[in-house]
Amino acid sequence: MKKTVALIFGGKSAEFEISLHSASNIFNAFDKEKFDVILLGIDKKGNWFYNTSYSEATIHLSQNNFFSKAIQVYLDRTGSKICIVQKENNRTIAGFDVAFSIIHGTFGEDGTLQGYLKSLDIPFVGPDVLGSAICMDKEITKRLLRDNNIPIARFITLRKKQEKKVSFDEAKEELGLPMFVKPCNAGSSVGVNKVTDQSSFDRAVEEAFRYDNKILVEEAITGKEVECAILGNENPRSSVIGEIIPTKDFYSYDAKYNDAEGAKMKIPADIDPEITQKLRRTAVEAFKAVGCEGLARVDFFLRDDNSFVLNEINTLPGFTEISMYPKLWEHTGISYPDLISSLVDLAMDRQRRDQALQL
Repeated sequence: MKKTVALIFGGKSAEFEISLHSASNIFNAFDKEKFDVILLGIDKKGNWFYNTSYSEATIHLSQNNFFSKAIQVYLDRTGSKICIVQKENNRTIAGFDVAFSIIHGTFGEDGTLQGYLKSLDIPFVGPDVLGSAICMDKEITKRLLRDNNIPIARFITLRKKQEKKVSFDEAKEELGLPMFVKPCNAGSSVGVNKVTDQSSFDRAVEEAFRYDNKILVEEAITGKEVECAILGNENPRSSVIGEIIPTKDFYSYDAKYNDAEGAKMKIPADIDPEITQKLRRTAVEAFKAVGCEGLARVDFFLRDDNSFVLNEINTLPGFTEISMYPKLWEHTGISYPDLISSLVDLAMDRQRRDQALQL
């Protein structure tokens, strides 16, 4: 019997449009012989919607307005059934078996949505509450990685309300130039800026604080930007290594999602086989160290001397037409439809495992 998957997209974060792109690609890639797929949209105010007339075989959520004729809904559970309930009259209008959230950034990637789904005993794709929350906070991620002897870039944490601010000169003395300033709890390079002097430092700090109350100032690492995809629960596996070659100053938000010419991908990356295996092992170690399950993309900087630092763990990587995560698995031997099916199967497997522990 086919399982019904609720593909959840949109959300309140700055990455709303990315979510629409990713959700469209995932929906179109689903093996419809194996799964029925329904769409659940969350608008920028956090309201949930279901559109009963949005049932095209191929969808383009960025072009066609899902929300214009959608019904406001909420989720409920009745026995073993997960229900989509119309908010206006409390009438159940649909149901599903497993959730596939592709809401990037805050409220969708930080454990908030995961906690809501878990409270309703709904199986969902991707890391659980703890792994999601840890990886969303770049400072906490770095501290856990450092405790597990995984190399990271040097950093300083700044808080909006702290009495003593770290000055540009103090940051420069500790980290050198250039530096990067970024929000602690944002993804997709939102609010990330390269700093070379006092004025760019001030602008970068101001922008980063628009997205978060805690930000990082990091040393710049000179080297190749390489990435590894992870798939699995208790026994995760790693993909081949891919290289990002930015055509701009760095791999920015626009380069990732809006500009097909903003960066080039080289898969597999042209690096020493021994270093490739070390990167893949480290990616799996990091995935486990921060409590991830399901999927993640692990990003590194590889220096000319073949030393490296782990830059970031992304628990909900993009699934757009130019995103690295699905491309890495395609080059490793897993097609896009098979990857999507595997992610849903992993969600169901974890649910069965966790239910066996409940009293």
